[in-house]
Amino acid sequence: MQFGVQFFPAVDHTDKSAAEYYAQSLAIAEEAEELGFQHVRTVEHYFTRYGGYSPNPIVFLAAASQRTKTMRLVTGAVLPVFNHPFKLAGEIAMLDGISGGRLDVGLARAFLPHEFRRFGISVDESQARFREGLEQIELLLTQENATHRGRFHSFEDVTSLPRPTQRPRPKFYIAATQTPESFEFAGSKGHSLMAIPIGPIGPLIELYRKAWREAGHPGNGEVMVAFHMFCHEDARLAREIARQPFEEYFRALNEAVGDWTRGTTSKDYRDYDKSMRRLRSFTLDGQIESGGAWVGTPEEIKAIIARVTASIGYFEHASLQINFSALDFRAARRSMRLFAAEVIPHFADNAPDAMARAR
Repeated sequence: MQFGVQFFPAVDHTDKSAAEYYAQSLAIAEEAEELGFQHVRTVEHYFTRYGGYSPNPIVFLAAASQRTKTMRLVTGAVLPVFNHPFKLAGEIAMLDGISGGRLDVGLARAFLPHEFRRFGISVDESQARFREGLEQIELLLTQENATHRGRFHSFEDVTSLPRPTQRPRPKFYIAATQTPESFEFAGSKGHSLMAIPIGPIGPLIELYRKAWREAGHPGNGEVMVAFHMFCHEDARLAREIARQPFEEYFRALNEAVGDWTRGTTSKDYRDYDKSMRRLRSFTLDGQIESGGAWVGTPEEIKAIIARVTASIGYFEHASLQINFSALDFRAARRSMRLFAAEVIPHFADNAPDAMARAR
């Protein structure tokens, strides 16, 4: 298993300035590489404190590329539904060149109704826009003089510049949370998978790996799962320090998904009203128990990882939120250093048998 750091801002301009947030996050990314973390990742969201400080992950990762040398730069994820394929293809190839070929591209459908509404796009077009955008972006990255006639965008004889540094293109991840078809789609197309443990995802990951194998792709796929992480020498203090920032993060999330809980429905998001209501019941202690939050001492976190892998199976990458919400910057750095010193070596051989030993 490899570990990386991810940045999913849940802060407002009244909480912390953008300049301060970015400076702290880039400092964490730079030190994370020195400590042995393998990737840095950030999201694309808009307008509210849930993700609003990251409207363009390409910009943040371009800055991170100049502070790091080896770690992978991961969009987690860009949203074709709100971007023209020309724009995304050009920005992806540009960052791939700036970073010397270190970019991995996560792509997602988006899921917040308020974003669709403000962009003037129907949530019922989410699936169609995503799949068309994905196809067009891949075409623009892999072919010159490309032509595609779609429902939302069309082009003829276009060569997107710059050309990617990685050939034929950077690796693609598909973000999925609870829709089985999304997991199967990612596997059948041979793309890597990004997942979030907001519900039982073990069977969904297996759906992904099954679709991967049945499509004839070599290997068994590649999975990245996101977690909150706070590591401290003292079990009580770990929970005490992390509790308020964790609760603030989920308060921001529940505010952002409010449309789902107030009657919004969509054919492209089955049962999202029910799953988003369940988020209201999330607590730090409950998430520690379920494995969604890796909070505790190094030994406790090792045990949490063992429970998670026993529940959902092996996954190749853990993407960790280090400075979530209003967590103190100094505390976040100390947590990251302790995790790197005491937890990462336990799983250093990056293989499924490491998970077996942890149990």
